[in-house]
Amino acid sequence: MQPILGKPMSSTQLEDFAVHVKHKLAALWAALMFCYIYGDYFGLYVPGKLRGMLAGDGPIGATSQGTLVATSILLAIPGLMVFLCLVLPPRLNRWLNIVLALFYIVIMLLTMPGAWWFYIVLGMVEIALGVLTIWYAWRWPRRA
Repeated sequence: MQPILGKPMSSTQLEDFAVHVKHKLAALWAALMFCYIYGDYFGLYVPGKLRGMLAGDGPIGATSQGTLVATSILLAIPGLMVFLCLVLPPRLNRWLNIVLALFYIVIMLLTMPGAWWFYIVLGMVEIALGVLTIWYAWRWPRRA
């Protein structure tokens, strides 16, 4: 083997370790949250968006306390799932991940038609993250 910077290269493999499914699911929800945050932030640059917000147009209708509470709950769930994936018992954890990931996939599919390309790209990433969440939760390892 050729030395690099005077050190002989070894043929050993890089160390790796198994990541528990709970950590994988928590990471997927964290990644989904980043896509949500960036999508909402970039959405502020869409011409007319801020003017609409100032006129009282909210994310799910006219701005009111009710619509903002509903939106807050919708956006808080992925953040809570980062934590809940790590602490919930496996059976509840598994089904909650499957149901909520499916729910968020449906939301993305409903909100993407007619959207700007940045939103569609982030939406496709979010859908892929949701599919992975369902896949990992469905294939949750079982004890022998």
